[in-house]
Amino acid sequence: MTSPELSPLGKNVGYGADYDASLLFPIARATQRAALGLGDELPFVGVDFWNAYELSWLDGRGKPRVALAEIRVPAASTHLIESKSFKLYLGSYAQAKFSDTDTLRAQLVRDLSDAAGAAVNVVLTPAGSANAALIENLEGEIIDDLPIEVSHYGPPRPDFLSSDPEVRADEILVSHLLKSNCPVTGQPDWASVQIRYAGPRIARDGLLRYLVSYRQHSDFHEQCVERIFMDLMQHCAPTRLGVYARYTRRGGLDINPFRATPGMPLPGNPRTARQ
Repeated sequence: MTSPELSPLGKNVGYGADYDASLLFPIARATQRAALGLGDELPFVGVDFWNAYELSWLDGRGKPRVALAEIRVPAASTHLIESKSFKLYLGSYAQAKFSDTDTLRAQLVRDLSDAAGAAVNVVLTPAGSANAALIENLEGEIIDDLPIEVSHYGPPRPDFLSSDPEVRADEILVSHLLKSNCPVTGQPDWASVQIRYAGPRIARDGLLRYLVSYRQHSDFHEQCVERIFMDLMQHCAPTRLGVYARYTRRGGLDINPFRATPGMPLPGNPRTARQ
């Protein structure tokens, strides 16, 4: 059983000195997707970008090494990985010895792919690299300064969403006001969200109210993004849609889900100023 309540999230745990792949705690995506009316045939494609900033291990001579890790978990995988278990798992590498970086990466790929139920991609970047975690702004027009009144902060209100079928748009909108809460601990999860779409013009005031209505909502990052995608498709009828959330870091990890209509290219993995 993979219920979040059975995970190490929100519990006191020991940090062992030995590598341990069993620390990973997968959570089936199907349960929450069923609540959104989704079955095996998904209406979106996408990926969860994980960035790990606290990965260290020992080389063949016993000398510590460090790297930044980018992990890409496909949206079509059967399971997401609970974040605290991910942190504990990565921490278990601290005293593990690997002859070279390729051997380490292969181990990460095997373990994470087994947990996710699909092939996971891992890229390791030396901490001193000139290209490591450069800060970028999300492309798009920021809608956060719209002069709107807000009085609803949860649960999410898809009825706030609307579009004008008489006006066509092809645009990218950005908000830094997305906040949700961990469904187990209640801790706040902060994010910036980018919405790239084509089709009937989405009413921006309603969109901003809708995003703010997640403020007291409890769900995992990946599930919030899928809910946003489904609500926009149902209430605004875009012909093309991509929803990309960049969540702030916790425990040396940030999680950045992307969901889109088939055919849209995957975005990059830019580190934003809040990350």
